[in-house]
Amino acid sequence: MTDAERTINPPDEIPAADDRGTPSEASADARPGERPAPPQPTAASGDGASGESADRTPDGGPGGAEETGKSGDPRTPEGEDGEDGKSPPVARGRRRIGVLAAIAGVVYLLDLISKIIVVEWLEHRPPIEILGEWLRFEAIRNSGAAFGMGQALTVVFTAIATIVILVIIRLARKLYSTPWAIALGLLLGGALGNLTDRIFRAPGVFQGAVVDFIAPKHFAVFNLADSAIVCGGILIVLLSFRGLDPDGTVHRD
Repeated sequence: MTDAERTINPPDEIPAADDRGTPSEASADARPGERPAPPQPTAASGDGASGESADRTPDGGPGGAEETGKSGDPRTPEGEDGEDGKSPPVARGRRRIGVLAAIAGVVYLLDLISKIIVVEWLEHRPPIEILGEWLRFEAIRNSGAAFGMGQALTVVFTAIATIVILVIIRLARKLYSTPWAIALGLLLGGALGNLTDRIFRAPGVFQGAVVDFIAPKHFAVFNLADSAIVCGGILIVLLSFRGLDPDGTVHRD
């Protein structure tokens, strides 16, 4: 064998396999001795979607942990105490101005009507016995305070009644307690009833005498306005002892 015959031709290149392990179509057309073109890398499906999902937080959007603050702050869960340790304020409902006005109106009308009847039918006439000697209706003009006290201080009591009315009207803006509305209504109606007498009855403006007609035995003569003032004052004392404020809050101490 000659040296030329001993020369070994280089073997044909084996066609490259594609990603699935089969010869690529490009290698089938390749000439012997030529390296086929490398297969083009195929784009992985869902790369864009996976890139976006990687940027998303488990909450379904960027900054998901911060987005939860719109429905509820994760730092202060709903139902727990605030930073100052106090419970969140509780809705107190509507103001009780209507109850206050209704009680005051009823008291004022009853007092006014009763005084008109007493002046018309009892004044300058013998008293009417209701329970024998224990309770009588007798018309008396009182220039003092409730139950005939302070006869020479008519102007002073008129000023006090005016101040009481103004204070009650001011308290009505933050009145959320029904018991307080009833108490202040009694006080307001009684004060208005007696103030009407002091303004419009003789002997003059702010010096008028109040009409009293309820005369129990061994007790001072009074009227319905005096009774309402006393009942309202007693109710206010009881509410204060129970720790109930006009705005509806209760003190536990």
